[in-house]
Amino acid sequence: MNSGEIDRYPVNQLQDRYSLARSAVYKRMEQLGIAPKKVGQRSYIGDQELRLMDELHVFINQGGSAAEFIEARGLRKRPSSNGNGQSGSGSALTTTPGDFGGLISAIVSEVIGRVGIGPEPDPLKYFETLENATRNGWLPSTSELAGLLDLSPRDIESYGDRFTEAGFVFSRSGYRKNGEIAWKVTKRLK
Repeated sequence: MNSGEIDRYPVNQLQDRYSLARSAVYKRMEQLGIAPKKVGQRSYIGDQELRLMDELHVFINQGGSAAEFIEARGLRKRPSSNGNGQSGSGSALTTTPGDFGGLISAIVSEVIGRVGIGPEPDPLKYFETLENATRNGWLPSTSELAGLLDLSPRDIESYGDRFTEAGFVFSRSGYRKNGEIAWKVTKRLK
């Protein structure tokens, strides 16, 4: 390997590389099936994984989604295991009312795990999640909404302080502890 090639890249530098919140970086790695390697206290990804992340970033910035990228490349998520034969998030979507991020992660994991396998997932399932967010007062982050609405985080941020989609109103409502914008979800009045 020559000195100009990268054999590993620190995960903590990916946020700056892509101008994304930490949760969005980890979500993309999960979607691509990338599991960082720990060396001491730091986590790294390899050069091929970095190139894949770069390609996904360009694809999303050109208006695509992670799901479209994965399908176009014929990629499949590598199953992760928690040691008891179940995937890390499990197939049962068990969350607490305040754990909207966990719910979104579980849904994304389930959908990606089924890409090209078995029956098609319910394309209207996100309505149920939005109803739950409205009812429980959940404040999803920009990256969580992006995954749910199949938009890029940049698209969502470009809508300004308020936008509507699928009969729901999304209003900026402060920031989440990860620094991302929090969005209040309400139903559009008729």
